[in-house]
Amino acid sequence: MKKTTAAIMIASILSSCQTTEESLSTSSTTIAVTGGTASAIAGDMASRLAEKVGPAATTTLKMDKDTSDYAAALEAALKGWGYAVITDGKVGKDQKPVEVAWSIDSFDGQVLARVSTPAIALGRAYTATSGGAKPASPLSIMQRN
Repeated sequence: MKKTTAAIMIASILSSCQTTEESLSTSSTTIAVTGGTASAIAGDMASRLAEKVGPAATTTLKMDKDTSDYAAALEAALKGWGYAVITDGKVGKDQKPVEVAWSIDSFDGQVLARVSTPAIALGRAYTATSGGAKPASPLSIMQRN
């Protein structure tokens, strides 16, 4: 009886470690967010970045030029926080702008937003609503040395 119970327990432990390939999905899809959704996400991410990146009076931010609604909304939100934002790549000799990169992806019906600099990366999931977007997860903060 002990051998049978042990065999059943070992079989159940090993079988629980197996998963089908379809159940594991690590891919996300890049999407275009527009209008109120882009503005809501960009406003939230810009405010969180402003808390971490340094004072607006002494910090210049540099973003790649992009024509998407989200890029325009993020640039406007950062300017709204008082930051000088360079998008044309023209940096003065005495300027040391902070590079800002961003991404927007879709996963399981949510919008995943990420904004990063060389020193910090912020990420959060959002649920798109008729009036914009609302956070669906806590803010993820990764600091780099």
